[in-house]
Amino acid sequence: MHKHLALALLVAYAIILLALSLVTLGNIQTLGSSFDDKIYHSGAYFVLTFLVFNYLNTLKFKNSLLYAFIAAAIYGILMELFQNFLTVSRMFDVFDMIANIFGAIFAVLMVIIYRKLKLN
Repeated sequence: MHKHLALALLVAYAIILLALSLVTLGNIQTLGSSFDDKIYHSGAYFVLTFLVFNYLNTLKFKNSLLYAFIAAAIYGILMELFQNFLTVSRMFDVFDMIANIFGAIFAVLMVIIYRKLKLN
């Protein structure tokens, strides 16, 4: 993927994620479990981690997977802090932070597994 396209996708996604993290969301489609919110958080940060990794990879960045994880984890922590300090309708939730980080870890594991399978 071309680095400008990878950057555009990353920035667009990060802005959308920022907006969705700070606005009051109405009726969101449920998956039928009591932890739907955490599944959404994990999925969102899975995608963010992959997009950061993809962009850093286009730059031939060393340790791009590690830095993608760190960037996504920090972004997830910041979003929770922003919800606490910048909004009145959203709340800080440690479990959301954990779900964000879990999504990032899952993305890292998927990239590692993909690399191992591709090498064989």
